[in-house]
Amino acid sequence: MPLIRLDKFICDQGLAARKEVRQIIKAGRVRLDGAAVTAPETKFDPEKSLVELDGSPLGYARFRYYMMDKPSGVLTATRDGKQKTVLDLVTPEMRRMGIFPVGRLDKDTSGLLLLTNDGNFAHRVISPKSEVEKLYYAKVDGLPDLSDCEAFQQGLILADGTRCLPARLELLGGNECYVVVMEGKYHQVKRMLASRGKPVLALRRLAVGGLSLDSALSPGGFRELTETDLCRVFMGR
Repeated sequence: MPLIRLDKFICDQGLAARKEVRQIIKAGRVRLDGAAVTAPETKFDPEKSLVELDGSPLGYARFRYYMMDKPSGVLTATRDGKQKTVLDLVTPEMRRMGIFPVGRLDKDTSGLLLLTNDGNFAHRVISPKSEVEKLYYAKVDGLPDLSDCEAFQQGLILADGTRCLPARLELLGGNECYVVVMEGKYHQVKRMLASRGKPVLALRRLAVGGLSLDSALSPGGFRELTETDLCRVFMGR
């Protein structure tokens, strides 16, 4: 593994801001392979060396991955001057890691939202080429029927000319349905259903790939993903 600066190593854990980390190191609170180190720019291989802060070992995880049950009424953004965003719901340590949302959920859409500081992972999840399915539960104004299912399967063309990839509409009875898409155009699920005369009343994302929203999470709650969770993201339902 390439050598990494000691101050960056500690910052990547989200333990403190870069300025604070330098002060911590200069104060002699950090040991590298048992020896005190006071130079923030010290470089080392995190796979071969042990770093301790105040006597406690620090493991290294450059990239972090979380799932959140995004509540309705919160923006999927990293910052906004007037409205609450999903990053306002996480810890200061996570924000210092550079966590950002993977894709977007509309302000009034709830459910599974992935958060990470891994740009390559985010791109793979979002890109239609990866064929990662996103499952939504929708309640609509109207009664979806088999003709709607067929239209979704063929690939809808929206009023502004936007072409949607083939998708699935699964009837649940009454005005409820599941929608499965592999892309995330602006307000796509809402626009697709509206194009069939079934405007959305409520929308909730339940799964990304083979990873389902953890039912133990409350609205606004989050947890770190396990290795098994990460594998499920790129598996089918």
